[in-house]
Amino acid sequence: MTKTRINTGDKAIAIRLPVIDGTTFDPLSVKGKPYMLSFYRFAACPFCNLRIHELVKRFDELGSDFTLLAVFDSPLDNLIHHSQKHQAPFPIMADESGQYYRKYAIEHSIYGMFKGMLMRAPNLIYAMLKGYLPTTFQGSLTTMPADFLIDGNGIIAHAYYGKDEGDHLPFEQIKRFSVE
Repeated sequence: MTKTRINTGDKAIAIRLPVIDGTTFDPLSVKGKPYMLSFYRFAACPFCNLRIHELVKRFDELGSDFTLLAVFDSPLDNLIHHSQKHQAPFPIMADESGQYYRKYAIEHSIYGMFKGMLMRAPNLIYAMLKGYLPTTFQGSLTTMPADFLIDGNGIIAHAYYGKDEGDHLPFEQIKRFSVE
């Protein structure tokens, strides 16, 4: 049975997952604040690491009360290995069992995986030249990304389900939401 997608206006589902810094994410840390919850593929995914790199690099452009939450479809030790180098100012979490991927109805698509590789080949090459090589595949290759903008009341302001492995909400849209 396929779970129904999360939609604009729905209440965000609180998450509690291990973070690469050794802590456990506490959903109370974002209570009353707007944030973006993003679901990524496996820890070594070049597209995902390029996206995290962009978000870290541009994090200061976002509102001072705004944060990002990154969730990966990977075991924590593998995620630490591939994500520590980002030194992200936001939590990067492992959902090895996929419990929140199921709750948020994150999709899987073989077509989306191949579409991303073909249509975003320049981005893939750029990511790999930056050192984001898919050296280990711990997690599903067919997981599609998804981004959720969540307001200070914990309500989904925008739900974005990626159509391929490199498809995320445009940064400018995140930026506009973060400073509203």
